[in-house]
Amino acid sequence: MSDIEVIRNVFRSGFSLDQLDWVSWVEPGRTGVDHYPLWAPDGAEEDSVGLLLRFPAGAHGDFHEHLGYELMLVLDGTLDHSDGSSFVKGDLVVERPGTRHQMSSATGCTVLAIRTRPAAPREARGDEVADSRAEVYAAQQR
Repeated sequence: MSDIEVIRNVFRSGFSLDQLDWVSWVEPGRTGVDHYPLWAPDGAEEDSVGLLLRFPAGAHGDFHEHLGYELMLVLDGTLDHSDGSSFVKGDLVVERPGTRHQMSSATGCTVLAIRTRPAAPREARGDEVADSRAEVYAAQQR
């Protein structure tokens, strides 16, 4: 079983996975997001990535465009999308290539994220951030 990583009972109440070696995701446009790589691109044959993401309350990713598909499964808490949508525990979100967005969490959440190809940082256009998120997004850009 050396090639298999098993994380048992990820749907338990109070999901936290504190025993994992979370790493701060330090990148322009990101604040407070921790990640735990399940697998990452190797630069030669593999472009996909599988991550557990932990958003403490108020954390956010950068605004970006997907060059491939992205699947996000909310394991705990509430994940907020720049289009004004929010997703809760058990919601599965699949976004197509070309999708542009920013993810955040006002209250905190843990997410399984799988990307088939990398994402590229972008600046949001006026119609890409919902009015309900516009003030928050503008504050993040300062």
